Amino acid sequence: MTDDHLSRNIGAVLGPTLIAVTLSEWINFGIWTENLPPLTYLNGMILFAAGMAIIRFHSRWRPLWTLSITIAGWLMAAGGLFRLFLPAAPQAEPGVFAYGLIVFLGALGALMTFKSYAK
Repeated sequence: MTDDHLSRNIGAVLGPTLIAVTLSEWINFGIWTENLPPLTYLNGMILFAAGMAIIRFHSRWRPLWTLSITIAGWLMAAGGLFRLFLPAAPQAEPGVFAYGLIVFLGALGALMTFKSYAK
């Protein structure tokens, strides 16, 4: 499988997923005020595993759109580790940083989706 083909396949799944997750988190931001550590831990396991899979199979550091996939993998792994080791920690409060991160991840998802499906 060529690098471009692999990037398009991962981006075709990861892009729409990021869009759906960021939109749903924006709409339901209030659910994070009540933190349930076991659910946060489970979320951390999923994020970490998905991030590590992306890092393992798609570690591309060229200044192309495919870099967004690698960056997303590292962010997912880091976020997963945070939630695994600190599941009872308070989650991000609504504010400029939290909404900025949501917008950034949503834009990353939109870029991946566009590049993956455009011919």
